[in-house]
Amino acid sequence: MGVNVNTVYTTVLSILNKEQRGYITPDEFNKLATQVQLEEFEKFFEDYNQFLRMPKTDEEFASRIDHVREEFQVFEKTESASAHATNVYTQPTDLHRFGSATYTKANGQPPIEVVSSREYRQQVLSPLLQPSLNFPIAKYKQDKLTVFPPLSTFSNSDISFNYIRKPQDVRWGYNVGSLGQYIYDPTAFNTTSLAVKNIISSSNLTSTTCNVGNFTMTQGANTATQFTYSNSGGGTGTGATITVNTTVSPMTQSNATILVKLVGSGYAVGDSITIPTTNSALSPAANIVITLTASDFMGSTGQGSLQFEISDSLQTDLILGILKYSGIIINDQVIMRAANGIEQQEEQNSKK
Repeated sequence: MGVNVNTVYTTVLSILNKEQRGYITPDEFNKLATQVQLEEFEKFFEDYNQFLRMPKTDEEFASRIDHVREEFQVFEKTESASAHATNVYTQPTDLHRFGSATYTKANGQPPIEVVSSREYRQQVLSPLLQPSLNFPIAKYKQDKLTVFPPLSTFSNSDISFNYIRKPQDVRWGYNVGSLGQYIYDPTAFNTTSLAVKNIISSSNLTSTTCNVGNFTMTQGANTATQFTYSNSGGGTGTGATITVNTTVSPMTQSNATILVKLVGSGYAVGDSITIPTTNSALSPAANIVITLTASDFMGSTGQGSLQFEISDSLQTDLILGILKYSGIIINDQVIMRAANGIEQQEEQNSKK
């Protein structure tokens, strides 16, 4: 299970504020947290290489190799090629470290042996080492596999890549309170989710008579009680809920609000939400059409969080790493030296 981003941020702030050392903003924390997580992630590969050369143990819970493999499995993926041109297959877009590839259209889905250009020339010249569907080979260059022998027809699914992806960026999401304070938002961040905000400014509303009150509407096909959705921007939106608040009639953009209550997902810029005249709750005299703009999405705000993806066994390392970089931001050498010293001691102990 990954480390909770709110736990790490509040711990870092508590340590920094204990002696009034300074403060880091959510944006600064998100950048530092992403960097430190990536550093810890890259250490997995260094540790794995080192542990393979060390004496091994089969004792339960004590195997360092097994522990690193547990960390890897979160990031391991198997996907088809992202594109192809005849027998040249482009690797998946999120590939970080290539592991292996298989020829899925051959019997038994044999593994593809990746060879250098020199080795390829040697093999095709040898009558005994010719590539075949059961023993395919490939040249790996510029993020593409050129596979031999080629098939008669081609598709992305001909090749299956097994690989490690990078961890996602860390994000401590927040809403701004009445006093200007940052309040943690545990909602999962999604670039296709709407922001919790008033979206009336994106509507065609100028002035229309309506019922007065507070009306909550879900997305759906029942035009008497719900709002309708059009994917005119190419989205696949679903799950949003809005609340319309009117205090007078006719309603205008200045005296009414259309607040997103549930953010949903799958929406795109250019998609539209319509409150039809047939809606019996609000009963507007004209259709109210909201055309979604970039400012209506979660990505335009600080809302929505993304958790650390590395396991909670590394929570201490994450906090120390962020504190080390925090010392640079707030220009505090004491914080930098203390965090760096503890981090180095932890590293030495783990390698003994």
